[in-house]
Amino acid sequence: MLIKKLLKNLQDKYILNEGEDIKLPEFKRSDVVRRNIIFSGKVQKVGFRYELYLIATKLKLTGWVKNRDDGKVEAEIQGERDKIEFLKTYMCSLKRIKVTDIKEVDIPVKDEEKEFITVY
Repeated sequence: MLIKKLLKNLQDKYILNEGEDIKLPEFKRSDVVRRNIIFSGKVQKVGFRYELYLIATKLKLTGWVKNRDDGKVEAEIQGERDKIEFLKTYMCSLKRIKVTDIKEVDIPVKDEEKEFITVY
């Protein structure tokens, strides 16, 4: 149990460092949208939610992310369209994660939402 906790802490530190080092491109203003996105593949037990949370926060996106019982990760992400596209591309580019499919649908924007959270 202790070894598992130590490995988790190392993984979290690695992800945090990786997220801090990312260079964000210059974004032109784009429409604000909200999308429900379901990521399939090797997306659980690899730091996917934590990394998505860090990058979404850095991009000033709002919404939430959670693991599903079927092994997929689901998120509702709100913000500028180009930033959401960047986030999806970034998550698919990570070596320790293997996204095999993304299903997404536009949903109504929640104007009152102010932060991005991880749901457990």
